[in-house]
This record gives sequence, C-alpha cells and structure tokens, in this order.
Amino acid sequence: MNLTTENPIGTDGVLDVRELPCSVKHGLILRTCLALPVGGHFILLNSHHPQKLLNQLAVEWPETFAWEPLVNTPEACRVKITKLKIADAKAEMPAAPACSH
Repeated sequence: MNLTTENPIGTDGVLDVRELPCSVKHGLILRTCLALPVGGHFILLNSHHPQKLLNQLAVEWPETFAWEPLVNTPEACRVKITKLKIADAKAEMPAAPACSH
C-alpha cells in the first residue's frame, strides 16, 4: 500500500491495513472514515476485529458511521463502514488507543 496517496482505498473498495503498524493504522482508518462523502463506504480489512475503533467512532462521531461486520475469522476481519452524515467538524482527531495485540 502506498500511504502517500490521497485515497488509500483500493480500486476494489477495500482498505487493507493488515500489514501496517498500529501507530499508523488507527489514524489512517479514522482519516479515511472522515474523508468519505455522505453515503460513501469502504471495506476495512484488518487482522483482528477493530473494536476500539468502533467504540471511538461511536463516541467521537455518534450516529455518523454505520458499521456492518462481513467476516470475522482468526485470520482476517472485514467490516463495511458507511458514512451516514457529515462529521462534526469541531471534533478533533483523538489520539489513537494502543493496539490490543
């Protein structure tokens, strides 16, 4: 993955973060969520279920994103994230929580 590109989502609509370090992964996912147009979505592909990210989205931007689990196995987790409304522009990008693995 080329992290310098403006749109890290692949042509297949998937943001694959499995090989990224936690220090980069969390912020990239949050920025990608916030950059989505209303009604836009992507499939997050991660090596584990990103529960901390889900919790953070729900707290920082309530009712702004829909989260649809697609696959959750020991090898990979796929979640469809859809932006439902404009994110509160006043909310600052919160610090990334530590990874749980």
